[in-house]
Amino acid sequence: MSDHAAQLQKVKSQPGFIAALDQSGGSTPGALRQYGIKDGAWKDEQGMYDLIHQMRTRIITSPAFTGERILGAILFENTMDRDIAGQPTADYLWQVKRVVPFLKVDKGLVAEKDGVQLMRPMPDLAALLDRANAKRIFGTKMRSVITQADAAGIEDIVSQQFDVARQILAKGLVPIVEPEVDIRCPDKAKAEGLLKTAILEALEALPTGQPVMLKLTLPDEDDLYAELVKHPKIVRVVALSGGYSREDANVRLKRNHGVAASFSRALVEGLSAQQSDAEYNAALDASIRSIYEASKT
Repeated sequence: MSDHAAQLQKVKSQPGFIAALDQSGGSTPGALRQYGIKDGAWKDEQGMYDLIHQMRTRIITSPAFTGERILGAILFENTMDRDIAGQPTADYLWQVKRVVPFLKVDKGLVAEKDGVQLMRPMPDLAALLDRANAKRIFGTKMRSVITQADAAGIEDIVSQQFDVARQILAKGLVPIVEPEVDIRCPDKAKAEGLLKTAILEALEALPTGQPVMLKLTLPDEDDLYAELVKHPKIVRVVALSGGYSREDANVRLKRNHGVAASFSRALVEGLSAQQSDAEYNAALDASIRSIYEASKT
């Protein structure tokens, strides 16, 4: 079996969750602050990225972080281009940890219009996908945000997501489509219903044999996305924590059967640079265990 086929089988059928380790330039300072590294601890952008790579390396090399409970890890481009323990990050993830590597490909969001924030244009996407293939990346992730229950805006966001997904599929990679519903959306349940309808329509237009994944906000209505979980064109539905605490996110996740976690901030909640390795590994193990158990329902 090829690596890609083995990775697809793992992501599709094995219990577990996806670790989102893809904080980019705008969100990196906040991630470092949460980890106990204060602003000003780095001189320039390069120094900031060195520190975040040290943080991610500590997560990935921890004995708690293995493919037994973790299906995949989403990487920032800068992380993909670096090494861990002398190997390219994606190779280390798969060859050593048996964790499937994904790459964040979006370049951030444009200003809100019609209750959504679309993705910025990605003129260099084809070249980035070629690099991802050369680095043995399995799939990609791209995020846009819904802030209002506006039908036209939600149709636009789904249309853009699936347009980009088709470009990614053409390069042989598996896209994670992520139209996030902001948990502060004033009519969140209505927005989620509109989103589900728009996704089902987009899936109908997708050719058979071109599987995609979905990364969605934990919905207000339990099992709202059950139809998507069972859909033949969906590899897996995963959920973002979206600002909920890990405890709250896990409780909500357990009520959505067949949906696995893809947490970022909630995964690293409680970890700090000041912890000893023993303290750190124990805290990470507890976090991974709780998210894994919540993802198995």
